[in-house]
Amino acid sequence: MRAQSGFTLIELMIVVAIAGILAAVAIPQYGDYTMRAKVSNVLAAAAPLKTAVALCVQENGGEATACSTPTPAVPSSIPVFSATREVAGATVDKGNIVLTLAADLGTGIGGQSVTMTMKPGTSSLSWFNSTTVTNLAAKEAITKNNIPDVTPTQ
Repeated sequence: MRAQSGFTLIELMIVVAIAGILAAVAIPQYGDYTMRAKVSNVLAAAAPLKTAVALCVQENGGEATACSTPTPAVPSSIPVFSATREVAGATVDKGNIVLTLAADLGTGIGGQSVTMTMKPGTSSLSWFNSTTVTNLAAKEAITKNNIPDVTPTQ
């Protein structure tokens, strides 16, 4: 008698089928995770601007009218934004932050914008995030921390 020295065709087909099922589940989830990581970097890039706006509002007695991106004609305490890998540019207008996303971030997110609308409270600021992003995973990650009773004010 000869000893078996390998796998049978059925055993190999079962392994390939299991690997295919795992890949079918894992690949879409991987795409969502990478998109959420990019959105996390986008929101983190706005942190210095949010801090500057909060300080500006506090220094101006709760008013955000002077809290805008500086220009040569109108200086401001808001810093000029330096572009990052995910955010091509950002502007602040009366405390509200608009981030322009980099064009190569992916389908439904690249070249779009994220608007962070400031809502002053009694002792802190709240932010309401809205976006033109159409990618569902990215849109959910951008708006997930919105406070339900905070609506944008103009």
